[in-house]
Amino acid sequence: MKQHIVKIISIKHVTHDVLQIVTEKPQQYNFKPGQATEVSINKDGWADEIKPFTFTSLPKDDYLEFTIKTYPSHKSVTNELLQLKKNDGLILHDVFGAISYKAEGLFIAGGAGVTPYISIFRYLQSKNIIGNNKLLFANKTRADIINEPEFKKLLGANFVNILSDEKVEKYAYGQITEDFLKTYITDLTKNVYVCGPPPMMEAIEKFLSNLHVDKNLIIKEEF
Repeated sequence: MKQHIVKIISIKHVTHDVLQIVTEKPQQYNFKPGQATEVSINKDGWADEIKPFTFTSLPKDDYLEFTIKTYPSHKSVTNELLQLKKNDGLILHDVFGAISYKAEGLFIAGGAGVTPYISIFRYLQSKNIIGNNKLLFANKTRADIINEPEFKKLLGANFVNILSDEKVEKYAYGQITEDFLKTYITDLTKNVYVCGPPPMMEAIEKFLSNLHVDKNLIIKEEF
């Protein structure tokens, strides 16, 4: 497994618990929108602690960007990332990922599961082919919504939020249910992209089956 050591160019919060980290980009380091790499911290005791993170920059950019949810209570890699600053080093590994853009459809995300879609939607915007793609984004509260202004600008009314722990005007409330999905699945020939925590993924897949969505149209990745 080839390793690349890169310096952090910038690091900042985009929500109360989500970091945006921009790093140098190694030469000939290529990925497709939606893909990820395994990352560790170039620091004593942390080089072998590897975690997968999605690229949220575009393949053509001369830098790499990661949008990472942190879990301070876990005392793990994401907590350690909170201690990092500009010019600190990260170690990148091979590129991988199951989610890539096939065709127009419905994107469903839970929490940090939205990160593969950031690069995908930015790529579609760069090619002026956003089309009628829709994003259903499930979070606990409005403060948890990653890149909300950007998604609103990119998708307009096709950006739909549902909050489980907070009632906010003009935002759906509760969990994604079969009936909720049925409202947005109006064409059974279109792709459905799903990315989120395993319990959410299982529930969504069951709903999609009940709604007679062809398994071959479902593109998924657990997060």
